[in-house]
Amino acid sequence: MALSPTVVSKPTHKVLKELTGEIRPDLALFLALKDLVRLRLEAADAKIAAFEEKYKTDFAHFKTDWEKGEIANPYSFDVEEDYWEWEAAITDKAKLENIQETLL
Repeated sequence: MALSPTVVSKPTHKVLKELTGEIRPDLALFLALKDLVRLRLEAADAKIAAFEEKYKTDFAHFKTDWEKGEIANPYSFDVEEDYWEWEAAITDKAKLENIQETLL
C-alpha cells in the first residue's frame, strides 16, 4: 500500500518547521506528535506521583482500601474527586503508552 503525501496548510507547516527544525511536513508532524505524547505522558506521571505522595500508596492499594471502607471520608468531594482523577490519569497513561509504541 502506497502512502499518500502529508498535506498541511502553510501556517501549520511553518509552525511544525519551527517546533521541530524539520522541513519535511511528514517528518515534522511525526516529531511533533512524538513530543506531544511524551509531554502528556510526563503530565500523567506527575499527576499519578502527586496522588501517590498525597495518599502514600499506589492506586491499586488505594482502590482496595476504598472498596474495604478503609479510606477516611471516601465520599467527600475531595477524596472522591481524587479517586476519579487518579484513575483517569492511569487510564490516560496506558493509552499514551500504547500510542507511544506505535510511534517508535
